[in-house]
Amino acid sequence: MFLKVQLPWNVLVPAESLGPMLQRSIVHHLLEDFAQRKAAKDVGYYVAVTSVDSIGDGRVKQGTGEVEFPVLFSGITFKLFKGEVLLGVVQEVLRYGVFLQCGPAEIVFLSNKKMPDYRYVLGDNPMFLNDKLSSKIERDMVVRFVVIGTQWLPEKREFRAVVGLDADYLGPVS
Repeated sequence: MFLKVQLPWNVLVPAESLGPMLQRSIVHHLLEDFAQRKAAKDVGYYVAVTSVDSIGDGRVKQGTGEVEFPVLFSGITFKLFKGEVLLGVVQEVLRYGVFLQCGPAEIVFLSNKKMPDYRYVLGDNPMFLNDKLSSKIERDMVVRFVVIGTQWLPEKREFRAVVGLDADYLGPVS
């Protein structure tokens, strides 16, 4: 789910960037830092900065000459929630399930135990096949699923999710 959030951020601006275009430099460094951080446990994946709400007074960092500005801004984030129905693209098909990508979330696992009536078919293009519905799940297909659970991985700054097809209208999307 996409969330609109307001976040505080401390932006470091090198001394050579101080000058008449200071506000532009602060926003530039905010966007660079925002892109590098990837995600946070409480708000999910960082997607976009929508507006800079306020820029506080800068404080010079001892020894480096950089100036630290407290910035308050609004942005868009993406976070998976238990029970939420989403779409994902199949990235890899394995005997025990498939890995999907859902927006910025790259570790989304759909276990073969959570795909009722699907069976694994080995071959040059491995897939899961449902004979009753004559549908298949293979690489690069879009699949509608329900989120069963998520886990935050702090060392990688990303989420891992387990999903399933245990409800009506879930499965491959044509």
